[in-house]
Amino acid sequence: MPLPLAVLEDDHVALEPLQHDHIPGLEAAAADGELWNLWFTSAPAPGKMGQYVDKALAGHQAGLMLPFAVREKRSGEIVGTTRFYDYVDDPRRVAIGYTWYAKRWQKSHVNTACKRLLLKHAFETLGCVAVEFHTDHRNQDSQRAIERLGAVREGVLRNHKRRPDGSLRDTVCYSILDREWADVEKWLGLRLGRLIGTRP
Repeated sequence: MPLPLAVLEDDHVALEPLQHDHIPGLEAAAADGELWNLWFTSAPAPGKMGQYVDKALAGHQAGLMLPFAVREKRSGEIVGTTRFYDYVDDPRRVAIGYTWYAKRWQKSHVNTACKRLLLKHAFETLGCVAVEFHTDHRNQDSQRAIERLGAVREGVLRNHKRRPDGSLRDTVCYSILDREWADVEKWLGLRLGRLIGTRP
């Protein structure tokens, strides 16, 4: 059964359930920094965004994921995308990933705001007991960003997935548990307050 659609929003960002109307905005976001050329991102190459959205929507219908387009509220722009994936009902767990943002919004308040909304929805609405994060072992920036959320490193799955170039990657796994969420939420609120003064 597909995860229920929901708009997740605060004063800074709105996570809108992904739809075909978002394609032009996502294409513009991916073009800012030519994100498809970065080995560690899942952003599709020019002309491939429609297929990317179709695949994400098929994953939603299969009950495996819930993809979002990310809108920065002050500018009104679609600045990237993120999603829930690998949803398991018992015990209820979900992963957060497939996340990328236009270059000008990277290292701004956007990612912290999005993660806080996603974690809140996972723990308080979906009733998850754990939320997972997965990243390439070569992507040190992503690992540091996940650790800044308060996630705990679980281990490494070797030769776990293929990168867009076909090479095999080791996947570093992190998690946050439901009993840790209250402290993580406070920390993310403090971090977001500091980042708001540095947004582009």
